[in-house]
Amino acid sequence: MSTEEQTQTPKSKQRGRKVGDKSRSVKAGLTFPIGRLQRHLKDGQYAKRVGIGAPVYIAAVLEYLTAEILELAGNAARDNKKLRIVPRHIMLAIRNDEELNKLLSHVTISCGGVVPNIHNSLLPEKEKEKKEDEEQAESQVF
Repeated sequence: MSTEEQTQTPKSKQRGRKVGDKSRSVKAGLTFPIGRLQRHLKDGQYAKRVGIGAPVYIAAVLEYLTAEILELAGNAARDNKKLRIVPRHIMLAIRNDEELNKLLSHVTISCGGVVPNIHNSLLPEKEKEKKEDEEQAESQVF
């Protein structure tokens, strides 16, 4: 035996995935990492034991919420004629959606700004003035 053969580790001790192995994220059809979420659930000691389906469910919920927010933020960016999503677009997307606004009502988004809103009492009363002018003009017609 040469020294090169001795220094090599056998294939059974090599780390990583085998050729046919699939991650749980791939099996579930998700993008979010199920293994990492399970590790955080265990390390966080939220419970003594963590079921096999808990990290899958959490990954699916987080992926859905992320996709929903990014879709609405992309629409807000397109409305402002921008190609890049910035925190302002995320904030507008969340505040303009009723359910997301309720879920994230106590969340402050850094550099998000505020939702544009002008109170009705501060708006000029153009319609009332036009109606009064028309009434006066009609009353003066002979």
